[in-house]
Amino acid sequence: MRSIGGLVPGTDARTVVLVEGPSDRVALETLAARRGRDLDAEGVRVVAMGGATNVGHFLDQLGPAGRGLRLAGLYDEAEEGYFRRGLERCGFGVDLSRADLTALGFYVCVADLEDELIRAVGVAGVRAVLAAEGELRSFDLFQRQPAQRGRAVEAQLRRFLGTRSGRKSAYARLLVAALEPDRVPRSLDAVLAGV
Repeated sequence: MRSIGGLVPGTDARTVVLVEGPSDRVALETLAARRGRDLDAEGVRVVAMGGATNVGHFLDQLGPAGRGLRLAGLYDEAEEGYFRRGLERCGFGVDLSRADLTALGFYVCVADLEDELIRAVGVAGVRAVLAAEGELRSFDLFQRQPAQRGRAVEAQLRRFLGTRSGRKSAYARLLVAALEPDRVPRSLDAVLAGV
């Protein structure tokens, strides 16, 4: 059987949450587990598409013209156009606004997932997570690099999380675990509440 977005035809998925990459998937799955939800048992699959440019393919394969599954999604602000065009092309509406995308179950991360998590956890909280992982010294050295001087610490943290393969996913899990229940980013909270 051919796998489409990690789904094998004939599986019991009823809802698919389309996300850009593995760190988004990890964040949603971690938050769901924190809330006592078993997405697999509920028939909800979080599918990392390998980038926003692939959304049209996944909508074709999994949406109304394909498997007919219920769809939702999470996307970075800069990638909104890909989601809008993909949803319009698949018949979900025309001239879709951000509010329309939200009504369809697709939520924006401003500016991206890492930015949302850094704001929600706070600089001190992120530094505490880095310290617990033994990476605070590495971050402090990173901040001293010429390209980082003069940048806001939030921007430095965001860049640092993307400097090593697998770090974004690792910290997506750690930062979601560190969130206070009332500080969950709206996009993460809303997409999970809707599925």
